[in-house]
This record gives sequence, C-alpha cells and structure tokens, in this order.
Amino acid sequence: MQRRTLVALAALATTLAAPAALAQKGEIRIAHIYSKTGPLEAYGKQTQAGLMMGLQYATGGSMEVGGKKLVVLERDDQGKPDLGKSLLAAAYSDDKADIAVGPTSSGVALAMLPVAEEYKKILLVEPAVADSITGDKWNKYIFRTGRNSSQDAISNAVAIDKPGVTVATLAQDYAFGRDGVKAFKEALKHAKLVHEEYLPTNTTDFTAGAQRLIDKLKDQPGRKIIWIVWAGAGNPFKIADLDLKRYGIEIATGGNILPAMASYKNFPGMEGATYYYFGIPKNPVNDAMVAAHYKEFKSPPDFFTAGGFSAAMALVTALKATGGDTNTNKLIKTMEGMSFETPKGTMTFRKEDHQAMQSMYHFKIKVDPAFAWGVPELVREIRPEEMQIPIRNGR
Repeated sequence: MQRRTLVALAALATTLAAPAALAQKGEIRIAHIYSKTGPLEAYGKQTQAGLMMGLQYATGGSMEVGGKKLVVLERDDQGKPDLGKSLLAAAYSDDKADIAVGPTSSGVALAMLPVAEEYKKILLVEPAVADSITGDKWNKYIFRTGRNSSQDAISNAVAIDKPGVTVATLAQDYAFGRDGVKAFKEALKHAKLVHEEYLPTNTTDFTAGAQRLIDKLKDQPGRKIIWIVWAGAGNPFKIADLDLKRYGIEIATGGNILPAMASYKNFPGMEGATYYYFGIPKNPVNDAMVAAHYKEFKSPPDFFTAGGFSAAMALVTALKATGGDTNTNKLIKTMEGMSFETPKGTMTFRKEDHQAMQSMYHFKIKVDPAFAWGVPELVREIRPEEMQIPIRNGR
C-alpha cells in the first residue's frame, strides 16, 4: 500500500512539474542589467526604453520569436561592479536567463565578462564603451552593439586631425576615459598631442585641470584644441569660463545625451563625431523609432535609446535565424559576422571580437532657438570601412 502511495505521489509531482517546464520552454528569458539608479542613471533608462521599443518593433508587436515569448528581466546594478557581477550570475543561474544585455558602465561590464564565460551564456554589451571589453578582457561569449572607445576616438580624430593642430585631452580617470584617450592618441596622424588630463569621475570643480590644460596649450602655434571625453555627472565644458578664447583655444568633443548637449549651445561651430543624433540617420528603422518615441514620450529618442533599440534588433535577428533556439553555441555561430538593421543603418558583428562595426557622424554644432541643445549638423557619415578599428584581443 505504501509503495503504491509513493508511486502515485511521484506521478503527481511529475505532472505538476511538467507545466512549469513547458512554460520555461515557451519563453526566451533576457536579463537586462543596467544603471537604473546611480551616476549613469540617465543613460541606463534610455537604453531600457530603446530595448523594449526595439523588441516590439523587431517582433512586429508580438514579443515572440519562434513561438516563444520574450521575457525581459530588469536588474539595477547601480553602477557598482560587484553588484553587476552578482546580478548577472543570479540571472543566469537562478532566473534561468538565456541571454543578458547590458551594462551601462564600463567598470561594471569588465566585472561581468568572466561571469558570462563561467556560465557559457551570451552577454550582449550595450552601451559600455571601454575597448578592453572586446579587447584584452574579452571572451567568446561577449558581443557588443554599443560603439567602443576606438570607434569614438577614431571618428573624432577624423574630424579634427589636421596638420598644424595641437591637442590636449580631458577625460575621466577610469576605463572609459583612459581607453578613449589611448585610442584617440593612436588615431592621430597629423595633429600633435601635448597633454592628457585625467580627473576623478565625480569632479565638479574643473579649475585646476583647466589651468594645466591652458598652460600646455597657450604658447603653441596654430590651431589649439581641448578634446573632451566625459560621461555622467559634472560639466567639463565649464573650462570655457576660464576665457579659453583669450588663448585661442577651442573645445571639441563627441556626442552626448540631449540634456548634456544644452551646454553645446555655447560653442557654435564646435566639431566632433557622434554615435547618434535622432535627426541624422535616414532609414526606415530610425524613422520608426523616432515616431514611436514621440508617440510614447512626446520627445525625440536620445543617444542611448538608439543603443538599446540596436541591441534588440541584433537579438531578434539572431533568434529568428535560429528559429528561437537559445543554444549558446548556435547563437554564437549565427551572430559572428551577422549583419542587422538598426536606427543607425546596418551594423555587422566582426567575427574576431564580436564588436559591431557601424557608422559614426562628423558634426558641427548649430544653434537653433527651436531646440534646447546645440544641434549637431551632419558634416559627413564616417562609414565603418573608413575607420581602422584595431582588434585588441589577440585573435
């Protein structure tokens, strides 16, 4: 009698477990780990909005691929590397995430890379920028839709690297800033670099750093430029308050989120290169994203919205190709060399390091009273084949 009861209970347990297993099989679980709070909160929230809009667009509103429902698990790393690392491990193990997207901070990303390798699951990096993510710290489970420091720096060098130009740099003292300056320096072929200034990420008083930059540049002949690479809080453009014009010193920088570009209005004619500005790319995906964003948020999509949208397009393109199969090796094989459409046009994952090759945009700032920010007017699109982006992972 006891034996029959045990058999019946075992059969019941199997029956109860089956629906859970079936539900799991009917889902594709995507962990999005990003700075929902912390110093890069504004960037993280844009990425999340773009990711969700992109998944809706890429699936035609169904949020399904291959008959499986896309389930997005949001996690807040607060910009803290240790927290990001533990959240990714928990997402892969406890939450049974098939794939992860994020994070916002380069420091957090570098802490997360070994976790992806340990669990043998893909981490699609968006928007963390440091070169080392797809460079010497890279492993085969890492793909990146976000641009890297070299793409930022080389495109900016294309914009300002001319004979007779003297450059000094101002950057934050961590992976994003140092990798950016390193790549920029390597890309310069004509201009002369005379000084690198690194300041803490939370700097609010730029006086001392600005004075060092001025001292290095003021007596140089020809055109003199301070190239700024900065993310998050703090306004490095305050250095203009030290009357740079008196010394004939200009400022140059890359693109940024729209609120940060309010300060660009003080620099009409300023040149640089940007990853994205909603008014620049002309393609159906960008048109759709801009329209959807205006409809939902009553405002244009921003810098990192495009990144989240691009990550979604990459994921759905790969999953459609595998018929919804989330087997990691199959996804890696599919994604290596894969091209996919984004708000920036076509991107392609380079086989050697899984970095998305993509266009950048040389701009000049125009002041338009209709906008609260300096408007980056396109000078020209810098196509992927024009930028010799180094492969830094030894492959």
